[in-house]
Amino acid sequence: MRPSLRPVCIAGTGACAPKQVLSNAELAQRVDTDDAWIVSRTGIRERRVAGPGETCSELGAGAAKHALEMAGLDAHQVDCIVVATITPDTVFPSTAAYIQRLLGCDRTAGFDLSAACSGFVYGLTVASSLVAAGTYDNVLLVGAEVMTSITDPLDRNTCILFGDGAGACLLRPAAKGEPSEILHSILRVECDDQVLVVPAGGSNLPASHDTVEARQHYMKMQGRATFRFAVTSFKSLFEETLEAAGITQERLRWIVPHQVNQRIIEAAAKRTGFPTERIAVNLDRFGNTSAAGIPMCLDELVREGKLERGDHVLFVAFGAGLTWGSVLVRW
Repeated sequence: MRPSLRPVCIAGTGACAPKQVLSNAELAQRVDTDDAWIVSRTGIRERRVAGPGETCSELGAGAAKHALEMAGLDAHQVDCIVVATITPDTVFPSTAAYIQRLLGCDRTAGFDLSAACSGFVYGLTVASSLVAAGTYDNVLLVGAEVMTSITDPLDRNTCILFGDGAGACLLRPAAKGEPSEILHSILRVECDDQVLVVPAGGSNLPASHDTVEARQHYMKMQGRATFRFAVTSFKSLFEETLEAAGITQERLRWIVPHQVNQRIIEAAAKRTGFPTERIAVNLDRFGNTSAAGIPMCLDELVREGKLERGDHVLFVAFGAGLTWGSVLVRW
């Protein structure tokens, strides 16, 4: 007999971004581009860039503090820290361990999760499962990235897209009578190491003088293939999730997608018929922050009072792996 699972809610959200702003005009001084070209193709006007010594864990801890404050908890009450990132401070220890030290948590578990731009939806599924099963009561989920650390500043295809930042949420059991609940999730992976990849630095191609000179520690991306994959996966996740949960798109208050590219988001919205004004976007100010994009955007919705308890919110993401996934939440 399957044990009963506890309903899970998001009790607090938070975000943190570097102070340094990198505008399109500044990028145009480095590579062959201009503001009009970038805006027309991506929707991005500026992005935040981590300064010297501004680490993934520091951004993550900053977002986590805001989430804990909203949830009314202190760090000593955190049972587990889950960090979605592909730009960790170090290969090991985990970024979760560094965040634990920065927050001063006692007796907490912690680990990192790597699913690239799908990291937050993967992390939300894993973290909520830990709460639902009764393993932990308070799980801190952080999506944090310093994408500029793996982005080639001379590659126009990628340097215009990515920025740095962090978002977080605190998950706990929903109280009796609360409408809030994580309703449904879908996670997928299919290996394709050509569309989006950092070729070197792993056991397959360890760091060497040759890999550094060949700039193989920077991200490589096939733009057209990424566009097709993102639009197709957005539509399939949208339809499959709503069908599985048994709700219509009219009942869906918001979609918070991975903040990838305005043209991709608009093309996907057109295919699904979902109103673009109910798709939350902040990539114009932050760029593509990979696993941090969805929780940063969610935090803005919450703090601006655009979400009410009982609203249905769909998170949709797609990234390197290839990975894609969705989580439907009743707020």
